[in-house]
Amino acid sequence: MTSLKINWQQIEDSLNEEGYAQLSSILSPQQCAASIAGYEKEEAYRKRIVMQRHGYGQGEYRYFNYPLPELVTGLRRGIYAGLAPIANRWAETLGNEALYPDQLEDYTKICHDAGQTKPTPLILKYGPGDYNRLHQDLYGDHSFPLQMAILLSEPGQDFDGGEFILTEQRARMQSRATVVPLKKGDAVIFAVNDRPFQGIKRMSRAKMRHGVSKLLRGDRFTLGIIFHDAA
Repeated sequence: MTSLKINWQQIEDSLNEEGYAQLSSILSPQQCAASIAGYEKEEAYRKRIVMQRHGYGQGEYRYFNYPLPELVTGLRRGIYAGLAPIANRWAETLGNEALYPDQLEDYTKICHDAGQTKPTPLILKYGPGDYNRLHQDLYGDHSFPLQMAILLSEPGQDFDGGEFILTEQRARMQSRATVVPLKKGDAVIFAVNDRPFQGIKRMSRAKMRHGVSKLLRGDRFTLGIIFHDAA
């Protein structure tokens, strides 16, 4: 991971207000290029998913194998440590019993002890006409409430279209959609499923989903960092 200094209070404020937060230039152009080049190294991945075969959209992605690449391990470990206190405050606010340890290794052990042993970090590849339907990345009984996506390609240069989209559903209200503007190397941290928000009389929960709009031209690569493992 780069030596980027993260203001976690700003991240938490944005997550509480909008359900997502952005980080600029978390990866260098060289790190983005190396991640894209590594997509063809099949031995680094445990599984390849073709989206249209499962009704997920159109395009493909690959889940990394353990041991994860050094860059992915560093990102996952460092970002988790900053997000764990936020996740615990969210759990308390929502009345959930789940408590998240300070360190990723301890949370990974919780997942593995419950049979969730498959790594979930992944790289997604989109070409012209590809898209990703709105969804949630839930893989078992244990799920960390926040995740991160890093854009590895440059909008307007490497591809057109393919916007990152978040939707929020509150009780008895229509869904709200947000397009998150990202540049190459930028990251977005967002809610996996439920997030707390201040209602008129009390704290309530909103349900979040995310996806990618139709790619119009070029190729778009994304690195996804999910903190819970899969069953």
